[in-house]
Amino acid sequence: MFLVWFFGYEQWLKPDGRLDTVLCEQITQAGVGLLRAVGFDATISATNAQLVVMNGQPAVIIGTPCNGLVLYALFAGFVAAFPGPWQRKLWYIPAGIVLIWCLNVVRVAALAINHQYSQASVDFNHHYTFTFIVYAFIFGLWMLWARRLALPTGPPASSQTPLQ
Repeated sequence: MFLVWFFGYEQWLKPDGRLDTVLCEQITQAGVGLLRAVGFDATISATNAQLVVMNGQPAVIIGTPCNGLVLYALFAGFVAAFPGPWQRKLWYIPAGIVLIWCLNVVRVAALAINHQYSQASVDFNHHYTFTFIVYAFIFGLWMLWARRLALPTGPPASSQTPLQ
């Protein structure tokens, strides 16, 4: 899996930059959409499609390290490598990625609100608070997989009668 990531992303997609740009712009659009849905005056900058603007002021810029791609790959790689039925992996990996994406959109919106009301704490929240929340969430998804969903679908071993 590391070789796929190294050659697929690090050697090809990352230098090209288009995938990261699309993901950053998409997270920006979704973050602005969420902010508007809850009543904030948010827009996307006319000059930078990765910049959230609140009340006419720049608030949050979504850079490549924050677009979620590495988190999606980390999550998917763990689930794919961990034992378990492939039928479950085929729905759990995309579902987990969608949930991580949703959390990232909420994170972007929360950072924009944080910037508007308490600029002094944005750097701390960006680097520590939200990093902890996101990784704790992903860890929770991993634990759900490892302890519940990766188990075989048959009856528990203790309920099987021994052959005589």
